[in-house]
Amino acid sequence: MINKVLVANRGEIAVRVMQAATELGIETVAVYSDADETAKHVRRADEAAHVGSSVAGKSYLDQKSLLEAATETGADAIHPGYGFLAESESFARRVEDSEFIWVGPPADAMADFGEKTKARAIMDEAGVPIVPGTDEPVDDPSQVQAFGDEHGYPVAIKADGGGGGRGLKVVDGPEEAEEAFKNAKREGEAYFDNDAVYVERFLENPRHIEVQVIGDTHGNVRHLYERDCSVQRRQQKLIEETPSPVLDEETREELCEAARSGVGEAGYSNAGTVEFLYEDGEFYFLEVNARIQVEHTITEAVTGIDIVKEQFRVAAGEELSFEQSAVDPRGAAMEFRINAEDPFNDFSPTPGTLETYRPPTGMGVRVDDGVDQGDRISPFYDSLVGKFIVTAQDRTEALERSERVLEETEIEGISTTIPFHLAVLEDEVFVGNEHTTKYLDEQFEGLDEP
Repeated sequence: MINKVLVANRGEIAVRVMQAATELGIETVAVYSDADETAKHVRRADEAAHVGSSVAGKSYLDQKSLLEAATETGADAIHPGYGFLAESESFARRVEDSEFIWVGPPADAMADFGEKTKARAIMDEAGVPIVPGTDEPVDDPSQVQAFGDEHGYPVAIKADGGGGGRGLKVVDGPEEAEEAFKNAKREGEAYFDNDAVYVERFLENPRHIEVQVIGDTHGNVRHLYERDCSVQRRQQKLIEETPSPVLDEETREELCEAARSGVGEAGYSNAGTVEFLYEDGEFYFLEVNARIQVEHTITEAVTGIDIVKEQFRVAAGEELSFEQSAVDPRGAAMEFRINAEDPFNDFSPTPGTLETYRPPTGMGVRVDDGVDQGDRISPFYDSLVGKFIVTAQDRTEALERSERVLEETEIEGISTTIPFHLAVLEDEVFVGNEHTTKYLDEQFEGLDEP
């Protein structure tokens, strides 16, 4: 078993990983930049190591410094959390080639699923439905136009190494192909160091549904059912829920089994998420995120399975601790990302000190955060303050409870996205389960003045 883990991250996910490790009897090592010397994840760890300046590229993204910290503290494993280096094939491979245990999907899996065209080919061969598109990257705008002429517009140009909406350009007609092609390639190079792009049919009003999977090194793969992540602003998720209220039971089982079998045939191990688009009763593979997800919490809430603990067990060479038949989700859960952003000012970041921070309590509430009252939200990193996870018997009760949870929260010193979440909970499109990924950008009426 693992004895000591260095958590190569910060904030709430670092705290979450440390909590799971502690329950397993694993000692924890935090890493911190200049800006995070007194941060909650540092206070929470058994020991801590300084890895660089406040700029992420010189601390949390500095592979050499992280490996040196692991050596100096006597860690025997590294958990990357999500973000930063969590999906870095090069970092995963460096850890695998060292004396440390990598607590995450292997570098080979990241290579397979990191390039979207390769991932599409893997899933297509496994019989998983994919959105019609090119099997190889395209290198000329004329190929985009040819695809649009054959399949109809709009079409999507996507960065082959992309994700999170970056490197995605929608083309409504042949006259837009050239500029969109150039922009997608430029963003792919800037964000992913890969300017290759491919083309696929653009689904205009889909739901975004993802399936949590986890595999071990003994050939066992399980799915933990699905999450609906359709409440997105500019391709960035803000509210997630499970189960997806748009799926019937037959489609749910078919979709989840497609995810499980698809990654299983690829020899996938550790935690990951298979993402799909769902429209008009049909689902299509989108991508695989080879890491723990921000929203893994709601899956844990309804299944009772600690996904991070399973990550540690798998990394230590153990078999998964549960059979597929034991996965029996109960009730409903929603996650609200509480960001230090001003929803009345185009969600601009609002770093500052948490003068008052009283998170919600009571039945059906879980709070995953990386701050305490008096802590500072840094301008150097992601603006996530924490996540409020609400569980209930069904979606109706979850909506009612969520409103109570958000209203009783007290935060002063910064602006947060809580007013936005409350407005969504009162919006008839969301409450009526009629929303798609276009909902926030095209249907949501917005907020009243504060």
